[in-house]
Amino acid sequence: MKVSAEVCSLCEGTGWKSVSLGSERRVTRCDCRLRARTQALLAAARIPRRYEHCELSNFESDGPHQQLASSRLAAGKFVEEYPIDSTGLLLIGDIGVGKTHLAVGIIKELILSKGIACLFYDYRELLKQIQNSYNDSVKMTELDVLRPVFEAEVLVLDELGAVKPTDWVWDTVSLILNTRYNNRLTTIITTNFPDDQSAEADDREGKKRTNRDPTLGDRIGDRMRSRLHEMCRIVTMQGSDFRLKVKSASFP
Repeated sequence: MKVSAEVCSLCEGTGWKSVSLGSERRVTRCDCRLRARTQALLAAARIPRRYEHCELSNFESDGPHQQLASSRLAAGKFVEEYPIDSTGLLLIGDIGVGKTHLAVGIIKELILSKGIACLFYDYRELLKQIQNSYNDSVKMTELDVLRPVFEAEVLVLDELGAVKPTDWVWDTVSLILNTRYNNRLTTIITTNFPDDQSAEADDREGKKRTNRDPTLGDRIGDRMRSRLHEMCRIVTMQGSDFRLKVKSASFP
């Protein structure tokens, strides 16, 4: 049994509706097409199911999470000023403070309120896909994987530095960041690694290295760390681990 598709009553399926501007009659895109475009952009953004619920409106930044209020304000200001100011964001903080939630909330708001094409990629998953493209049985080239990453108007690169650094990893992250930098495209990055220049300076000066935690420079190289400072505003997020609180609440 065939079911006829629902036709919009405003545009009667044309995608355009009439509007009145004083004595003039003009046409503009119908709301049904705008909704369809929004849904297409959300699907193309590759937001993982785990984070589909994340929005700026439900990001907790008051009460016990008041330390995150400035981060929430920075995210809202970014959305408000984009694309007039297209400088990216580097969200730095410990595991579970809400970096990914904030990044996803930003791109969802850009899609819903401004129709901006955005793309989400987990850093580890991206590198695995690139490596997998080298397999002769996979009908996808490295460029096929990287093209949307190079071209996305706004890219979220989640968990930067989470892969053990090798020459190949450094070359790959350099290619991605330099390409987006040269094309003046906006990149939002999250990382668990501190942006600690003093520790790296001690290493370069030959001072004895203690058993310190690795820094962002250790994981992606000093050159790319410096490039990030040109591409992004740094937002340091401090707070307790949301995941531990959820677990302790669920399993007393």
